[in-house]
Amino acid sequence: MYFNSEGKEEVTYDAIVVGSGISGGWAAKELSEKGLKTLVLERGRMVRHGEYPTANMEDWELPNRNRMTPEQMKDYKIQERTGYTMKPATQHWWPKDTENPYTEIKPFDWIRAYHVGGRSLLWGRQSYRLGDLDFEANAKEGIAVDWPVRYKDLAPWYDYVETFIGVSGKNEGLFQLPDGKFLPPMEYNCLELEVKKRLKEKMGRDLIMGRTAHLTEPKGNRGTCQTRDRCMRGCPFGAYFSSNASTLPAAEATGNLTIRPFSIVTEIILDESNKKAKGVRILDSETKETKEYFAKVVFLCASAFGSAYIMMNSISDRFPNGFGNDSGELGHNVMDHHFRLGASGRSDEFKDKLDKGRRPTGIYIPRFRNIDAKSKMPNFLRGYGYQGGGGREGWGRYISEAEYGKSLKDSLANCGDWTFGIMAFGECLPYHENRILLNKDVKDIYGLPTLSMDAEWKENEKEMRKDMMSAAAEMLEAAGLKEVNTYDAGCNPGLGIHEMGTARMGTDPKTSVLNKWNQVHAAPNVFVTDGAFMTSASCVNPSLTYMAFTARAANYAVEELKKGNL
Repeated sequence: MYFNSEGKEEVTYDAIVVGSGISGGWAAKELSEKGLKTLVLERGRMVRHGEYPTANMEDWELPNRNRMTPEQMKDYKIQERTGYTMKPATQHWWPKDTENPYTEIKPFDWIRAYHVGGRSLLWGRQSYRLGDLDFEANAKEGIAVDWPVRYKDLAPWYDYVETFIGVSGKNEGLFQLPDGKFLPPMEYNCLELEVKKRLKEKMGRDLIMGRTAHLTEPKGNRGTCQTRDRCMRGCPFGAYFSSNASTLPAAEATGNLTIRPFSIVTEIILDESNKKAKGVRILDSETKETKEYFAKVVFLCASAFGSAYIMMNSISDRFPNGFGNDSGELGHNVMDHHFRLGASGRSDEFKDKLDKGRRPTGIYIPRFRNIDAKSKMPNFLRGYGYQGGGGREGWGRYISEAEYGKSLKDSLANCGDWTFGIMAFGECLPYHENRILLNKDVKDIYGLPTLSMDAEWKENEKEMRKDMMSAAAEMLEAAGLKEVNTYDAGCNPGLGIHEMGTARMGTDPKTSVLNKWNQVHAAPNVFVTDGAFMTSASCVNPSLTYMAFTARAANYAVEELKKGNL
């Protein structure tokens, strides 16, 4: 339901959720289903499931055969440098860099999506659990602060969200990568099966099928994955998890949900007692009007940087340095995953076999460094995993017109070699000095302050990267690949699109912003359940963890409301 009216009674709800992406959609679902009248405030436009304009279009039906013009790219200079594909097929999902600037004290690639559903329409859908190897690491190593939770606290909530969203995968019994509630996994191809077998036999390493939020069996109104490889355009089948296809429809079905798009939340309103929030203030991006909305509980799910921005911009006598920032940690401890390096090789085998379809996930090689005494590395802490896969070259290898005429036709009748590649994703430690700051000197198109980015990889990440590349080559050679080549394409923080840590959890209000229930220590009716709460980063994709923490926090919030504690 779209809503925009006047009068305090009409703008008062039980709960306000800021943001409609992966975390915001889950907060909306849980709070609505538990009976709370819930308002979701989204800064971008409305997008309903199925409203994906290019989902069924071929390249020749798109402008310039799905290529951006130099004139169009003038508005996307940061996104252009990232290497992510900017095409007319997906251009409508990305906000313009020129309208939403930020300042780079150190290089940072901030990739955003401002519309209902947010980046849940665009994420990579890799879905892995954090385990006690991750939750205990800070305490054991004396890094930053300890997580206030352990795996046993989250395990039932991981079960809960996996069962709802649908994650394809297989239980493998690995300590460093906890098992889950899975739909049948995607299938390996012949080369992947052989590499899997050889890695286990020769190195004791595990290669598994990627655990991905794609349906391999129908679920409710959502259909199974059609292996079209057009995921970033939006899936009209609802085969992968998105807020638009899953959590928001569930929330709307309760009759308790109101979604208000074009609503940029600028600050949290503190009540007269100075002990909790009474609502939020927004700027309507269409009318440029300022409006206020009120609720008993507020969930910030605007992304790690979006939520931290709102808190930093919420200044009062009680919180002169930002809402809930008694510890001074707000905006600090920025983390992301460093990647874009690994190895690839060629196989002389399986000349009589082809691969089929466009599987939306690859293989995964779970972390094998620093998981026990035997695998302890002398020059870096934590670890990394690999994503990748195998496939057979097709006629596309001749696109450069290396041949022509009869020889070209003869060549196109034959397939190329099988190839196999892996790319590493590594953990970044939580450094206090890696931070974002509110920049009141640079404004966006709405006249609002922007952010400055001051984060970098440090020695631990640099040492890890050396091993990430050499271990990739070692594994591929052990698996029998030929002409193995390594690469390191480099990456700035932000490029992994897994920004985390700006309002971290902890047990002590003097060193953290949130408690174990995702509540702001100093204002317990405000919950932060996007990547901002992360105390450390692990090396796995974090979105499943955001969902589990969000569902857990929403359940706790409703229980506390019933007790009169909020």
